[in-house]
Amino acid sequence: MIKMLLEPVNLLILDEPTNHLDMRTKDVLKDAIRDFNGTVIVVSHDREFLDGLVEKVYEFGGGRVREHLGGIYDFLETKKIESLRELEMTPAKSAEKQPQLSKSTTVAAKAEAESPKQGRLSYEEQKARERLIRKAQKSVAESGKTIADIEAEIAEIEQKLSSGEAVDPDIYQRHSDLQKKLENAMSVWELACMELEEISNS
Repeated sequence: MIKMLLEPVNLLILDEPTNHLDMRTKDVLKDAIRDFNGTVIVVSHDREFLDGLVEKVYEFGGGRVREHLGGIYDFLETKKIESLRELEMTPAKSAEKQPQLSKSTTVAAKAEAESPKQGRLSYEEQKARERLIRKAQKSVAESGKTIADIEAEIAEIEQKLSSGEAVDPDIYQRHSDLQKKLENAMSVWELACMELEEISNS
C-alpha cells in the first residue's frame, strides 16, 4: 500500500483499508491519503477513519447508487443514523420508512414479489420456504447485531486511546483481538446474507 501511495498515479481504490490496523497506523494511512494528489475511492465502515477524509458518499441499495455531497457525518445526519451498519440491518418490514435497504434485504423482497416459481409451490412447500426465509433473516439480523456490538466496543477503546490519558497496556491487545473478531463476524454476516439471497431466489 505504501508503494501504491508513492507511485505516480491519480486514482486509488481501497477496500476496507483499516482492517487489522491499530489506531496509530490508521492515522498514518489517513494522513498519507490526505496528501495523495489524486482521487481516492474508499470502501469502509470505519466512520472515524472516513471523517475529514471524504468529500462525497455513495450509497448502494435498492438497485440504485445515490450520491451524497459532504463528509461521512453529513451523510449519517441526513439518514438520521449513527452507524453505517444500520443501513445493512434495516429490517424488510420497515421498507417503506427506510428505503435505504441493504442489498441482501432488497433482493429478498424482490424475490418474494417476482419469483415465478412461487406460484407453482404447494401450500406446504410455500410455508416451508417462508420459514427458511424467516430463519435466514433472523441469522442476518443477529450477526448484524454482533457486528454492531463489536464496533461499539472498538469505538470505546479508540476513544480512550485518543484521549491521551494513561491506559492499561493490555488495551492494545484487546483492540487487536476485537478487530479479528469483527472480521470473523463480518464473514458470518456475509454468509448469512448469501444464504438468505439463495433461499429467496430458489
